[in-house]
Amino acid sequence: MNISSVLLWGFAATVLLTSLTIAAQSLGLTRIDIPFIIGTMFTPDRDRAKVIGLALHLINGWLFAIVYGLFFEHMRAATWWFGALLGALQGMFIVAVLLPILPGIHPRMVSDFRGPEPTRLLEPPGFFVTNYGAKTPLVLIIVHVLYGTTIGAFYALSHA
Repeated sequence: MNISSVLLWGFAATVLLTSLTIAAQSLGLTRIDIPFIIGTMFTPDRDRAKVIGLALHLINGWLFAIVYGLFFEHMRAATWWFGALLGALQGMFIVAVLLPILPGIHPRMVSDFRGPEPTRLLEPPGFFVTNYGAKTPLVLIIVHVLYGTTIGAFYALSHA
């Protein structure tokens, strides 16, 4: 695997994904703030949670980029459309499975079945993450498609 390529483009793709999600939030298309949700898993301090969450989100982006790189190497092809397909699959998994089960593991998120408690800060994502806005599933899938497209388009296969 071309580690320098996967780290460079994984970072770029993660910054793009995060920036577009924040832009969508600013435009009122969604209320989701993934770095904040991740950060509040580790601290109740809202300001510190954003910093911790952003750092962990960037690390997660790199880890997923490595997985993408392994797929590209295995297929001996790195293309924008293959990356977009992987991004769509990842986005659908996040929307349909990962975020909806988050209340079961997040210490500061209420669930759909239990009401808020004094220490809980966040509402649950709900079915297909629609508690954060009706367009949230579409936003998350699109930004993940763009994440995958970026890595697929620019990742340089190793020549070993």
